[in-house]
Amino acid sequence: MTTNNDTPHAFWPAAQEDDPFGWDWRDEAADEAQSDAAAQPPGYPQGGYAPDEGYARELGYPQDPGYANGNGYPASNGYGNGYASEPVPRMEPLPSLEVPAEAGAVSWQDIAVRPDLAERAGWAQRHDVAAPPGPVRPGPVPAPEPELARETSDSLTTESLLHGKRAAPGTGWRRGVYRATGGLLRFGESAAELRRRDLINRVRTPVAGGHHRVAVLSLKGGVGKTTTAVGLGATLATLRGDRVIAVDANPDRGTLSDKVRLETAATIRDLLNERDQVLRYADVRAFTSQAPSRLEVLASDRDPGVSVAFGADDYGDAARVLEHYYSICITDCGTGLLHSAMSGVLRLADQIVLVSSPSVDGARSASATLDWLEAHGCGDLVRNGVVVLSAIRPKSKSTVDLDRLEHHFAVRCRAVTRIPYDPHLEEGAEVELELLNSETAEAYLTLAAIVGDGLAWPRRVPGRSGLP
Repeated sequence: MTTNNDTPHAFWPAAQEDDPFGWDWRDEAADEAQSDAAAQPPGYPQGGYAPDEGYARELGYPQDPGYANGNGYPASNGYGNGYASEPVPRMEPLPSLEVPAEAGAVSWQDIAVRPDLAERAGWAQRHDVAAPPGPVRPGPVPAPEPELARETSDSLTTESLLHGKRAAPGTGWRRGVYRATGGLLRFGESAAELRRRDLINRVRTPVAGGHHRVAVLSLKGGVGKTTTAVGLGATLATLRGDRVIAVDANPDRGTLSDKVRLETAATIRDLLNERDQVLRYADVRAFTSQAPSRLEVLASDRDPGVSVAFGADDYGDAARVLEHYYSICITDCGTGLLHSAMSGVLRLADQIVLVSSPSVDGARSASATLDWLEAHGCGDLVRNGVVVLSAIRPKSKSTVDLDRLEHHFAVRCRAVTRIPYDPHLEEGAEVELELLNSETAEAYLTLAAIVGDGLAWPRRVPGRSGLP
């Protein structure tokens, strides 16, 4: 095979006359062009399409008579030419709302089967439609609507408006943490603080009747009777907002005036001599001395000869003057039950506080006092009385069974309490609550709470008794 480089188709082989198949690329190209021309459909000439004269706009075409308006397809009323819309059927009423047209349309058999017909019968009566004769079984009673709580000014309580507000801790490490953190950390109150708050609330019990008399007595001297009277009165006066007074009714030169700083030399005898000039509290205040605790003391005469003349009538006159200006009167009695003033004290007392030492002879004297009171018509004072076991030393070598002693008086009286030994009280000078040990101050608070429980009782009406 030879190649002719001078021709434009040099890469095609030259035709061979001696080729048995007679293959020539020129003949093959001509055949392909002829087949393409045969495959092209007629009407698509090469070079584009000329506009068809038969589709000119101005010539137009006549409308097809087969789709003319009125040949079986009338025009719709609201939709122009086209199919006519079918009528919409009416909505059937709900079965539960059907109302019988006639009175006899509802029978008792129908109501038994369908109870809702009874309600429809009532609807017919309300609309002047004849209802079925006879009574109609009532339907279910509707449940009453819950009544809302009526809001008043009492509803605006501190607890409902100030959520989570609690009082600051009073003592101990809780108060230290509270102060150190500026109030951010606040722990709950301890059991001791809760108990103290309860005792204070009991001390502040309102006085029923406006005046209450408490008699502090003992048959044995030197057991702490006067000290107990002052400690009780000082605790009451400190925690309460009303006036509290202690009266010395000891015939043998009482020592009640030694427990406070005297502001006047006046005595109970001077008050009795000038009682007609007493018209206001300031007039009474001229005869009393007031301690830092706000407890007022009305002293007795220092001359034993004069004090003997102080009898039951004198005490009654003084008590009637004081009840107009003081809420609580604490009377420091003498050691003799047969003293003339003792009958007046017991006759007017609302409750008694019996003081005993934690010893055998002191307990026997206290129990004998209760026996004497029960025998002379003062059993109510015994049952409602309070027994104080005073000056109990924590490390005493005494073998007296205090629990047995306490049980003995608890059976006979309302309550029994213990006052521990305190060096400040042993001095016998002025009593200041700030100088007491915490245990002693707590004991006096407990005693004041027990006495405070009796402040809510009605005034005791003195009855017939065997008092001398």
